[in-house]
Amino acid sequence: MHGPTIGCVIDIPDALIATQSKYNGAAGRAFVAALPGLADRFLGEWGLRRDGASMYGVCALVLPVVRASDGRRAALKLQAQDEETAGEPVALRVWGEAGAGAVGLLDHDPGTGTMLLERLDERRPLSEVADERAAVEVLAGLLARLTSVPAPGGLRRLGDVAERMLDGVARAVAGLADEEERRLLRDCAAAVREVAGEPGDRLLHWDLHYDNILAGRADEGRAHEWIALDPKPLAGDPGFDLMPALANRFDASAVRWRFDLMTEVLGLDRERARAWTLGRALQNGLWGVAEGEHRLPPDQVEIARQLRGRGE
Repeated sequence: MHGPTIGCVIDIPDALIATQSKYNGAAGRAFVAALPGLADRFLGEWGLRRDGASMYGVCALVLPVVRASDGRRAALKLQAQDEETAGEPVALRVWGEAGAGAVGLLDHDPGTGTMLLERLDERRPLSEVADERAAVEVLAGLLARLTSVPAPGGLRRLGDVAERMLDGVARAVAGLADEEERRLLRDCAAAVREVAGEPGDRLLHWDLHYDNILAGRADEGRAHEWIALDPKPLAGDPGFDLMPALANRFDASAVRWRFDLMTEVLGLDRERARAWTLGRALQNGLWGVAEGEHRLPPDQVEIARQLRGRGE
């Protein structure tokens, strides 16, 4: 569904309006209201013309465009700046220099966070690959490339994230209705405490699931590549990057083999990877309680149960 065209410039999807209002309140509504002006500004400043329908995610609007100077197809990404998104252009530059498999950054405006990105083939997300094991293998290989790169300075750090999570455990446990889930959340916190002193220094994507991997385009010379996009980067241990591939396209019977495959491809210590994956379950649980939920997400419960106490 799409909302009305504002200023005859862009069509703002209803879903983006709703998520911005839900998660960001007044700031989100202000961001949505500013989108037509932002789009108009950068279409002009960067010499771009529209080349297709708007696309969107939870926090961004993406306009397919063509750059007038050289005819190159690209994507204009307009998004609200916050702790998670602020490091995206930094990470994309670092990954680009390393040839690590992330979408190319063509231009960036620091004041607004607006980015001009390499155009990918939005018709071919990895989530459309029917062979589940093949999809996990692609994701794991791409994640290995991304997390092989050291994190630059200035990004948010997993050590700080872990500290904040542990500080919120008691309050979250008190908000849960089920005793087994309270015990599970405490177990996740205990696992994080075991590894929090060594949070790692790799450049993490944080949100690498199957819809955040698209096929490259032939006109970019990348038709046979799978490419990562939409990172929420931080510096830390690669084990903290595994949860999206377990929870997205969730299948309880696939949790263990997906986890084993990814830890093997990435060359991770399984106990540390297990602890940091339980950390992601903890993070998701804390967020849910903060939003008024009294039960943990069922997929997170199942993943945590299967990985809790699992040694190798």
